[in-house]
This record gives sequence, C-alpha cells and structure tokens, in this order.
Amino acid sequence: MREKEMFKLNGFLGVILFLLIAAVTVIFFRNFVLTESFLSFAFAILCAIVLFLLVSGFTIIQPNQAKVFTLFGRYLGVIKQEGFWLTVPLTLRKTVSLRVINFNSDKLKVNDLEGNPIEIAAVVVYKVFDSAKAVFDVEDYKEFVHTQSETGLRHIASQYPYDNVNNDFEISLRQHSDEVANELTKDLQKRLELAGVEIIEARIMHLAYSSEIAHAMLQRQQAKAVLAARKVIVEGAVTMVKSAIDQLKEEGIVDLDEEKKAQMVNNLMVAIVSEKGSQPVINTGSIY
Repeated sequence: MREKEMFKLNGFLGVILFLLIAAVTVIFFRNFVLTESFLSFAFAILCAIVLFLLVSGFTIIQPNQAKVFTLFGRYLGVIKQEGFWLTVPLTLRKTVSLRVINFNSDKLKVNDLEGNPIEIAAVVVYKVFDSAKAVFDVEDYKEFVHTQSETGLRHIASQYPYDNVNNDFEISLRQHSDEVANELTKDLQKRLELAGVEIIEARIMHLAYSSEIAHAMLQRQQAKAVLAARKVIVEGAVTMVKSAIDQLKEEGIVDLDEEKKAQMVNNLMVAIVSEKGSQPVINTGSIY
C-alpha cells in the first residue's frame, strides 16, 4: 500500500450545494402536493437521495491527522490537509494520528554479548509517515511498534557488552550510549518501515545488571577503581623517589652506595604508598 491523494472539495462549497439541492427538493415536493404529479415526486425522491449522499461525504480533518478512505472494500486514498471537506460519499474512514508519539518499553531481562544477565529499557519516539501502510499493512500499528521495539532492543543489547572491562575502543552499552542509540534507531527503522512509521529517536533509559549478579559486578567495579588508584599512586611515588635520590646526589648531601640507596628507596616507597601514616625509626648511632 502507498499513500495517494483523495478527491476532495471545499466543505463550505459542499454546504452551498447541499442547500441548493435541498431547495430544489422542497420545490419538487411542493409541486407534487399541489399537482400530484408522479414526475415531481420522482425528482423529489431523487434529490433527497442526493442530499443523503452529500451528507455522508462531509468530513473534518484535524491538524496533524490523516483519514484513510475505503469504498466497499476498495482503498481510495488519504486526506491529510486539515479543514472541512466534501469527498466521495458512503466511504469508510480510518483516522490516523500524525503526531509524534512517545513510547517507553518495559524493563527487559536479556543477556549482553558476554552472557551477563542485564535489565534494559528504552524510550522510542516515532510518528506515522505513511498512513496507508499503518492501516492496511499491519493489524495494529501501535502494537506492532511496541512488539518490534522490544525485539530490536533485545537484539541490540545482545550485540554489545554491558561494560568495557579492558578500556579499549570496543563499544559498550554503558559507556557509549550515543553509538548504541544510533544503532538502535537504525535497527528499529528497518523493522518498522513496513508499518509506515518513522523513528525519530530511540535511546536506552534504563540499564543495570540483573539482581543475581549485581553484587558481584559491583565488587568488580570497585576492584578496578582501587587498582587504577594504586597505579597512579605508585607511578607518582616512583617519580618522587627518583627525584629525591637525584637531588641528594647532585647537591652532594650524602654519598649512598647501592645497598644504602636500595634501603632508602624501600623506605621512601613504603612511606609514600602506605595508606596509613608511617612511624619513622630514628637511628642515633651506636654506643659501641
């Protein structure tokens, strides 16, 4: 099915035509009463039928709304222009909203690329661009959007890991929300084009590990944070120790052999890296 323009006339012109035919009907009917002419009666009945057909042809189109017309099972066309119109009589009309619709999916429990169970939900913003497809190609386009959105969300969630453990350039659901949203939008557009629906935006609005593994994953994230912090502390400590030894050597404050230097490095590293304040041991020399 494809959208095509429906025949229509200005509704107010139709009202004027209706009033003229109504006046003619009254004249013929009055003439029949006065003369009992069968011909006048036949014209009066014919005009009354035309009036009934005209009344069934009037329709009103609201802003951002379309109406799909069928006549005895045959698709005639679509009117999308707002206003008051006179069109083909005796037609069945299906109203389709062209407004932007916001849909929030349910929280789905799926497995990511690494097999971890996660909870995920998305918000989908869409509108109908082809009302004929929305009416005739699917049973219920809103239900179709809901079902296909959840299917597409499951598919996208299984293509990426929840988190990027190795900190490389691999796309993950948590760290690359824009990239995942673009892929989700493209996937849903392919699925919903059949129903004449345009996806404006599709974005993940809820993402979390499933309850059975949430505690373990939290411990892993905390361990990663601790390791990263330790790495920064150790790198800074090495720089400080190297600077201290070089400065002592350059200024000739003390002459350290390799053994003394190793001991000093060890003491400085322990003092800098230790989480608790170190207690220095002061060597005052020997009495012997």
